[in-house]
Amino acid sequence: MLYKFKSPAGADVIMNQAPAEHILDVIGKGASAQGIITAEQIPAAIQALRAEVARQEAEKKAGSHAHERDDVAEQVAEEQGKSDTVLFSQRVTPLIHLLELSLAEGKGVVWGV
Repeated sequence: MLYKFKSPAGADVIMNQAPAEHILDVIGKGASAQGIITAEQIPAAIQALRAEVARQEAEKKAGSHAHERDDVAEQVAEEQGKSDTVLFSQRVTPLIHLLELSLAEGKGVVWGV
């Protein structure tokens, strides 16, 4: 299932189910097929998403110091910036942008409608 976040303020943001439901949980909306983030709720949603990005980055940084890598190929790929993993911060950036545009225009963001 795909989630499509829509607002008259900007382009649609489309995500697969698992990442979208994680994002909805982070902003306190819970996984649902339809919903809305009202203009009044947007500042708190942006703050929650940015806090989760910071938490995950701190966790990753702490984990990288705690464990040395045995796999040389993986280490080289990371140093060159090549990875198949899409980070939470990468997934959420387009949605944060849409939320910011929507807030500026006083519009809500909906999905599943």
